Amino acid sequence: MLTKIGPRLATALIKTLGILPLTVLQLLGAGAGWVAYFLPGKIKERARTNLKNAFPDTSVATLHSAMLSATQLFFEMAYWWTRHDDAFINAKVPFDNWQVFQTALDKGKGVIVLTPHAGCFELVPLVYSSHFPGAVLFRPPRKVWLQDWIMKMRSRPKLMMVPANLKGIRLLVKTLLRGKSIGILPDQVPPDGEGVWAPFFGRPAYTMTLVQRLQKLTGAPIFILAIKRNGIGKGYTLHYKELIEPLAKDELAAARTINQEMEEMIRKMPEQYLWGYNRYKVPKTKMFKTQGT
Repeated sequence: MLTKIGPRLATALIKTLGILPLTVLQLLGAGAGWVAYFLPGKIKERARTNLKNAFPDTSVATLHSAMLSATQLFFEMAYWWTRHDDAFINAKVPFDNWQVFQTALDKGKGVIVLTPHAGCFELVPLVYSSHFPGAVLFRPPRKVWLQDWIMKMRSRPKLMMVPANLKGIRLLVKTLLRGKSIGILPDQVPPDGEGVWAPFFGRPAYTMTLVQRLQKLTGAPIFILAIKRNGIGKGYTLHYKELIEPLAKDELAAARTINQEMEEMIRKMPEQYLWGYNRYKVPKTKMFKTQGT
């Protein structure tokens, strides 16, 4: 029953919210964030702990902003998931240096785009794929209907969503070998055996080695890309950085570099990072193997 009703209810909710102006949705998200801040909960306490660890001198106002940003993201998703006009989307995120990505793609080895869970990260693949086709890795929910629904809502004509399993990893490799782009959020905790412990804001965090293996296999250049929310109704700013040097052959050294680059990008928008995510948890049992892909 839920398999049939679930997608319909979720789609109806997203489409209903998506009708509202972006500013209104951001205001609703901010309101929900204030409610979440004053309610007890593990996510709020984890956000406080992680934020204080990364920025010991952080203020209460920054924690407030972090809670507001997390809930704003949810409401913004409804807006962006129901928008399919590339010109309209790009008008909201002004950026005039797409040639740097085209130059990298012209080398024929594809491009690896890494994005932290910061700012409006759901908007990154929509903006990027409006210029360059590619695939984005995502961790599928346990519910099959929810997985299919998310793939449908996030996908675009030039954007393919691939699940984080063996089949999905193979699709990422094929995409790069075809000279196209892939997107990965590397600050997620990978399954046991698929990462190494590397510092992230001064604490050991289990970090995926997939990015290093993909670059080693394909020679694809790496870009860090994030979209910062400028404020309610004030648009967005795209930040990027190209990693000039390839990642180290040593997996731990490569993971350290990735985490350092994530930190650098997060410092541009510390109040917009998902500090409530359990970044320092011990990984679950291995779900798939990627060696040899």
